[in-house]
Formats: sequence, structure tokens, C-alpha cells
Amino acid sequence: MTYSMKMRSAVCIAAMIAGGAAQADVTAQQVWDDWKEQMSLYQQTEIEVGSEEMSGDTLVVSNLSVTSTSPEITSNYSIEELRFEEKRNGSVVITMSDSYPITFTPESDVVVTVETTQSGLELVVSGDPDAMNYDVKADSIAIALKDIVDGDVTFDGTASIVLNDMSGTYATAETETRDISYDLDIASTDILVDVQVPGGKDEYFTGGGKIEGINMAATIAMPIDADFENPEELFANGFAMEGGYTLDAASYIFDVNADGEQFAGSVSMGDTDLKGQFNSTVVSYDANANDVAVNITGSEVPFPIELTFAKYGIGFEAPLGKSDQPEDFRLSFDFIDVAINEMIWGMIDPGNVLPHDPATIQFALSGTAQPMIDMMDPAQQATIKGDNLPFELNTLSLENLKIALAGALVTGAGDFTFDSTDTQTFAPMPRPEGEVAIKANGLNQLIDNLIDMGLIPEEQVMGPRMMMGMFARTTGDDQLETTLEVNGEGHVLVNGQRVK
Repeated sequence: MTYSMKMRSAVCIAAMIAGGAAQADVTAQQVWDDWKEQMSLYQQTEIEVGSEEMSGDTLVVSNLSVTSTSPEITSNYSIEELRFEEKRNGSVVITMSDSYPITFTPESDVVVTVETTQSGLELVVSGDPDAMNYDVKADSIAIALKDIVDGDVTFDGTASIVLNDMSGTYATAETETRDISYDLDIASTDILVDVQVPGGKDEYFTGGGKIEGINMAATIAMPIDADFENPEELFANGFAMEGGYTLDAASYIFDVNADGEQFAGSVSMGDTDLKGQFNSTVVSYDANANDVAVNITGSEVPFPIELTFAKYGIGFEAPLGKSDQPEDFRLSFDFIDVAINEMIWGMIDPGNVLPHDPATIQFALSGTAQPMIDMMDPAQQATIKGDNLPFELNTLSLENLKIALAGALVTGAGDFTFDSTDTQTFAPMPRPEGEVAIKANGLNQLIDNLIDMGLIPEEQVMGPRMMMGMFARTTGDDQLETTLEVNGEGHVLVNGQRVK
């Protein structure tokens, strides 16, 4: 399923199950009309209703069927009954059938049917017709696989996701865009998969998982007439999204037998977070996970594989919209205290020559640059040719460089500014000014160890060692340091010696 299809589905599902509270009046009919508008807002949708009847203070909607079509997939869900009950305080309480089916039909002959079941679901809508707020509570919401039919073949097995103890808020308002925000807490999520491959030779996939302490929050501005097949029009018409999730812990297990091979394992992690922002002026993404552990065994693996991270992280930010001033950008990644089990070390280093300490790789780069065009505008993108760069670089900083591996340590940091009035000295980029310093400890010993292990022929390291002697100065026992400087005249100096 493509990204655009996922976005459309997520918006429709969120509109059905999530919510926030305010004090104003809405009627049952207004809430139901808003639902119908949201269901048909972002893709080709056919809505069929058996009946709509007002019974006292309750609007009863029977036999609702919603079919959504896109180039990639067609989906349908059918709800036997929806009830919109008006309360004296001006709110509306929504209840629905305890379960309903959803089918997904790709372009192939495959038909996937799942069953959605909820327990203790309560939706309370308040606000006003142009800005509705939902409070949502549910003891559990479960999505379980009913069957997968591929022509004459039916897959046998079970698969389910259960959200336990959900509560939170959801709000929707219509201005120049359809504005959506939500903040949901889920105490835990249980995942179970046990699928047998039809016609296979005892082929199967089994697995399970548990996620603890989830919070999901986001704000979304969606153009009223959104066209997901033309993403550049989305941003031009005001599309914007910011949000993410956090979780306290997660663990998964799996066992797969396919194509004559079997492998099994587990993955666990501690507190984890993901957040992102995407609009016409900026894109950013940050993900972090602590205490990650991966264990794998298999018929084609001669020994167990065990891999741990104290922390994994990746992040970036870049400006997208034309600006009359420099904007921030950044890029970073962290692999901290990466460790492998001794059986793998025994294969890499059977003579126990190298230190087997956990490895760390960290890199953080930041700066400022002035965007000269709107990057989400195809017409302006077409102007990027040759030396016509879309950004004017202003500052650049190596905030952190750390590589700790097999007894060697490399660190670095530095800062540069750029003169946009001089694009000839280092054409086509503006002239830099600043310096960066790199330090290395234990590098020669690591090279000696690799030679002893037979991984590097001794004659092949003479050149690199000569280069280190030329561009690095010795500051201690197997300690090297290099400073690269570009001065205001455009001269390049290494450890004070001019090389350009």
C-alpha cells in the first residue's frame, strides 16, 4: 500500500474513533453529517445507508456500507448500527455495533477480510458544527484477520492487533482546510500472528508482540479538495502535518519456515520515540530507541546472532520553502554501545587480537542555509541546473563526530561560515572560513592488529600511514591530531601548513 493510501486511510479511521471536549451544542444530525463528509473527503467513496431514523433524542443509522476506491486498492466496511444520542448538555454520545468487517481488495484477485471488535467504546462529541471535539474511551479495540482469499486458495491462520485501555481526544474543524488534531493514550497493544501457507510444505509464520505505554499525538491540516495523486498541489493548498508517538517498551518474537529455511528470534527495546514535521516550508524527522536487543537463530545460521544497542537514533531537518533569511538544517545519527555476542567475535577474530568492547558511531551536523526556491513547487524545481543551487549556504558545524571501534577512537568538531559574495574561490559554493579538528587514539594499534589477523596486507598500509604522517601531528602515544583551517583569504591550512 502506498504512502498516500495509508494517509487517506489513517485520516478516515481517526475520524471514526478518536476525540476532545468543549462546551457548546451539536446535534445528532450535525455529527452524522460531519462523519459522512469526512468519509468522502479524500478519495473516491461510495456511501450506502439502509435507513436514518430519529427515535426520540437518538439518530439511528442502520446498515452503513462505505466503499473507498483508489488506483492501488479498494476497501469496504459495513456497520450494522450507529446510534447518535443527544444529551441535555449539548453533547452527542455515539455507540455502534460491537464488531464489523473490513475488506481490502488490491488490483489482483486477493481479498483480505478483517474483523474490527470493540469493548466499552464510548465517543462523546461536543463543540459546534464547525469545530467538533471528541472524547474517546475504550476498554479494547481489536482488529483480527478473518481470511485471505487468493483465487481458489484460502490462507489458514490467525492474526490480530488488540489496543487495550484507550483514552484520549480528537478534534476536527473546517476553515480553509480540514484541521485535525488528536492525542491518544493506549496502555498496551498485543500482537499475534499464526499463519500457515496453503499448499506449502509445512511453511508458516508465527509471531507475537507487546507494546507498553503508547502515546500518539498529531496535528494535521488537510486541503478540502485534496488530490493525493499530485502531492505538490497538496502543499500549495495548505497541507501540513506534525506529530509522532512515544512508547515505554516493546518486545516481539517470531518463527518463520519458508522456502525450506527456518529462522526464529526476538526483538526488544525500551523507551522509544518518533516525531516528524512536514509542510511547504520544512521537513523534519527524529527517531530514537533505547536498550535495543536482537536475537536470531536459524537453519542457515551456524550459531545464534545476538546484537544490542544502548541507543539507536536518527534525525534530520531541512527547509523547503523560499526564504529571505537563513534557515536551520541538521543531520545526525547515533549507534551507541553496539555489542555482538562472542560467537560472532570468534568468527571475526578467532585469535582474540582485537578488543571486544561495544562500538559507538555518532555524527551530528548542523547549519543554516537560505532556500532560494520553493522546493515543493515543480516549476521552481526545474530551475535547478548546473551551478544554480537551490540553497545559499550560510553556516556549517560538525557538532559531534565519535567513532569508537576495536580499541580505536576518532573524535572531531568544527565550525565554518560562508561568504555568499565570493563564489569563485571554491566555485560554485560560497567561500568558507573556519576550522575543524580531528583526534585519533589507538589508530596505529588497530592497523597493526588487522595486519596480524591477516585482514590487511602490510604493504597496503604504508601509503595510508604516510598520509597520516603528512597530515596529522603526534600528540602522545598512538595519539594523532589534525586541524583543517580555511582562513579569510581562502587559504587552506592543515596543522598550520598551507596546502592551497
